[in-house]
Amino acid sequence: MMASEKLFGLHATALQLRSQRMMMLASNIANAATPGYKARDLDFAKALDLARQGGSTAHAVEGAMAYRVPVQASLDGNTVEMATEQTAFAENALAYRSSLSFLSGRVNTLTRAIKGE
Repeated sequence: MMASEKLFGLHATALQLRSQRMMMLASNIANAATPGYKARDLDFAKALDLARQGGSTAHAVEGAMAYRVPVQASLDGNTVEMATEQTAFAENALAYRSSLSFLSGRVNTLTRAIKGE
């Protein structure tokens, strides 16, 4: 078990994975009009499980990344569906903020403990 995991639980790893997913979803949204672009997403639960098994977050992202199957295919081969991407982005952003808030609180608690407050 890594020292950061002992101090921060899974939130440190979750924050890294959520950040990677955020970039993936943002890329999907940015390429919504790019012909042939294939939307990707991260199976967060699978990535977290892979990371917990001792893999790096990069390895976990690689192992849990998949191309999104569109509900309605576009004529130009683009698989980005804006409503799906925006919803996934918003949900991921909320989870990211939650992990960040937890970590911030934990750091504040550790800082107070070190100062003897």
